[in-house]
Amino acid sequence: MKKELTYIFCLLFLFVPSSIFGQEYSLDDLYGIALDRSGSIKIAEEDLYISEREKDRATSVLMPRLSAYGGYMQYSEEKRSAGALIQPDHSSNWGLRLDQSFSLSGRELTAFRIAKQGITRSGYDLYAEKEEYLLGIASGYYDVLKANKALEISGANVERLTRHRDAAKKRLDVGEATRTDLLRAEAELAGAQSVMIRSENFLRLAKAALAKRAGISGAYELKEPGAGPGVSGPDRHVEALNELTGECKTSAAGCLKEKALAERAEIRTMTVRREIAEDEVKYYRGAYWPSLSVEGVYNRQDSDPSRSTEIEESVYGGVKLNFPFFEGGLRTAEVRQAKARLRQAEYALSDLRDAVNLEVETSYLDLITVSAVLNKLKAETEYALDNYNAVTKQFQYGLADSIDVIDANTLLVTAQQGLANAGYDYDMSLLKLKRAAGILLKTIIGPGKTAGEKNTIIDSAPSQ
Repeated sequence: MKKELTYIFCLLFLFVPSSIFGQEYSLDDLYGIALDRSGSIKIAEEDLYISEREKDRATSVLMPRLSAYGGYMQYSEEKRSAGALIQPDHSSNWGLRLDQSFSLSGRELTAFRIAKQGITRSGYDLYAEKEEYLLGIASGYYDVLKANKALEISGANVERLTRHRDAAKKRLDVGEATRTDLLRAEAELAGAQSVMIRSENFLRLAKAALAKRAGISGAYELKEPGAGPGVSGPDRHVEALNELTGECKTSAAGCLKEKALAERAEIRTMTVRREIAEDEVKYYRGAYWPSLSVEGVYNRQDSDPSRSTEIEESVYGGVKLNFPFFEGGLRTAEVRQAKARLRQAEYALSDLRDAVNLEVETSYLDLITVSAVLNKLKAETEYALDNYNAVTKQFQYGLADSIDVIDANTLLVTAQQGLANAGYDYDMSLLKLKRAAGILLKTIIGPGKTAGEKNTIIDSAPSQ
């Protein structure tokens, strides 16, 4: 009796409208929520803000500095020598100073250029972080859908095995089956019920993981993607690839690799880092050049009693040239370090290009494979269902035994689960290919976003 109650409760859980359980989200809804609430994206945004302020710092070095000074001195007594005042009772002075110092090599301009490149690099880092984060959201979304579909399949399996157990019991009562058939049916039913319990738990875990990653709270349900699982044509991947490659004349894989090398934010980031490393070499080499300082000063001095030789007001300018000849090898060490960082950036860029090409190739082959497998699994599921229906009827008329029914049911469950997983795997592999090509974020339209709001979210990285 307890088993039957558990089974009924699970069926009610499956078929009650989802609106009762809480908010319902589509994948686009989750994208929009995640972009607004992600801590890792906010950290990347702060990095971009810091880079912008670094540019402000570099700009300030190019501007002359204006400063004011002043002082007041009170003496214990005034002093005179041969009638001439040598120490007044008190004195004060104040003035304004305008000065500017720069290297003849233009190091300050190089530092300013490095700061501007830092903003570009941080923008690409933010773009890449958004793409990677949204791919993780999509992965969690499809994990929940897989778990939910697994629960549905296990529930339907329990229902079929319950009917088979009841049929075996009736046949045993009339002497048309053995007790072994009934025991086998009971064992299979118990196993299916345990699978359903594990499926329920896995669904809860998957939903909890997605909620944490996307930043949502409370009960929620997910909307199925537009096409739904298991919907596939013979050339389903061809249409998707044509959409990605556009009018490219080369092969699909080659076109996607070219697009990835041009669009991937990580490639752009590493390219900018190499350019920064080149400028850093120039910056540290500039230390070998002399520096020039220019200053203009207005000075005002007052004392009481005043001296006849005292100059109360003066304005003057000055130029200084500083040329350090020996600094203990500091400049040489800095230049060599900068060259080493440049070599590192070049090696890293080369390795990253190879890794991106491999990622594109892998994602491309995975998409084609999953698409082909999806068509076969759809046919397998149809055949398995027809086979199960036929064997079930044969069992009713005594033309098949219990093992035949159980085998047919196992084949059906395996085929249904494989088809469901392959359908979701196809959608996920397409997103992975877009991510590998560096265009995932550009293909995402946030829910309820206008064109301007979409650009604010998507165009985080500056154009190259």
